[in-house]
Amino acid sequence: MAAKVTPSDRPKLTIVAPGASPEEAAAVVAALEQFTRATAPPAAAPAPAGSAWLAAALREGVARQPDAAPPWA
Repeated sequence: MAAKVTPSDRPKLTIVAPGASPEEAAAVVAALEQFTRATAPPAAAPAPAGSAWLAAALREGVARQPDAAPPWA
């Protein structure tokens, strides 16, 4: 299962360039942000909900002792 990435998990991009104007630095940061969003892996599909009948059957099958006689015998 893939971990869910929240905006707070991503690094904050900043440019430290003494020769760049604020507009140039903002343009580079915006391009990096766009690249990060464009190349991010797709969100994982939610797991399908299980059947209550299947869950009960699995619990019953796991809880049963193979050496013991069934209760109706």
